[in-house]
Amino acid sequence: MAAPVSASLTAPPDRNAIPAALFNVCFVLFVINVSFFPTAWFSHWWIYGSNGLGIPTDFVNVWAAGRLALEGHPALAWDWDIQRQIELALLKQDFPGYFAWHYPPPFLFVASLLARLPYAAAFMGWVFVSLVPYLVVMRAIVGRRFGWMLALAAPMVLSNALVGQNGFLTAALVGGTLYLMPVRPILAGICLGLLSYKPQYGLLFPLVLIAAGQWRTFVSAAVTTVLMFLASWLAYGTESWQAFFHWMPAFSQAFLVEGKAPWWKLQSLYSQVRFWGGPEQLAWALHWILFAAVVVVLVLMWRSRVRYSLKAAALATGTLLITPYLFMYDMMVLAIPVGFLVRIGLKHGFRQYELAALACTVALVLSFIFTGAPVGLGATLIVAALIMRRAMFERRANATVQASATAAWRGSAV
Repeated sequence: MAAPVSASLTAPPDRNAIPAALFNVCFVLFVINVSFFPTAWFSHWWIYGSNGLGIPTDFVNVWAAGRLALEGHPALAWDWDIQRQIELALLKQDFPGYFAWHYPPPFLFVASLLARLPYAAAFMGWVFVSLVPYLVVMRAIVGRRFGWMLALAAPMVLSNALVGQNGFLTAALVGGTLYLMPVRPILAGICLGLLSYKPQYGLLFPLVLIAAGQWRTFVSAAVTTVLMFLASWLAYGTESWQAFFHWMPAFSQAFLVEGKAPWWKLQSLYSQVRFWGGPEQLAWALHWILFAAVVVVLVLMWRSRVRYSLKAAALATGTLLITPYLFMYDMMVLAIPVGFLVRIGLKHGFRQYELAALACTVALVLSFIFTGAPVGLGATLIVAALIMRRAMFERRANATVQASATAAWRGSAV
């Protein structure tokens, strides 16, 4: 009778167990996110208001662009005024400003498919269908069933699904690329090529792939991108590409110079400077300094012996830090590095400060929903700091092991 008791007291803790604090917080957020949308639908907070009119949200530009493509006028999707008229007719009420379409022509394939459905069905269908690959990728990254809960507990789920944005798809493609790269490099390249529908999130990948010698992924991504662009050119004509490039400067001027979308809605370093009244020149200078620092760190890390999960987490985090145009729904991508950190923590144990830091990240993102403060940059920097801290510990450990091995070899040689 005494032996089992003694063994249980002296046995080391199970590092593979999910910490109670992590599980409980994720469970609460999971329940909130899952229960919110049925409640919002029946309470007329989501898609349609109590007056029966459509609630103006971002998804309306997807449906309107798809409708123009189906009617044989794809190039008009980038015309702000024409698109606005389609949106007004759909929602049956006016709204300030524009919900402009600014994606490359390949994304018209998705928009035109959704526009074949009634608006509410298209909205819900897009949210739930794009959610599926995101859930699958998060489950794969975390490496256990807890990944499902972690994915649905992310507070960005609420921001993304409420407006019908594409954050789930972006996170799935970034995460799929990183998860598949070591084991299925060609499939990883296909995911990366599909990510070209939001090219600002693929800027770092070519540099890292070259630095790490991941040539099969590089070539696969390039071929996929070319095929997508060629298919969209055949389907929607040269005029669609001309319209895309014609309207891009106007879009950049409106959102990154004039601040047509209030600065608090953007979550980048550039927008943070503008939010606090800094001039455009200072904002760009600080942004490019950060961009250069992220590039240098990632290239060095991907050429090092740091474990792959940390490299992948760093690259996913870097994609958020280098773009000046970053809304909260795009920060769904932040779930990917968090997933890799949780994977490492569940396998090797969490450091004392890591769960507290992740809780601060969640609190910052949640505070955006209630305060509208631009807190996304702070959340991203916390995750970046956790990754760098882990990487530095591993680098020191690897250096110690190498030094001990060298010393042992020299001793045996003598």
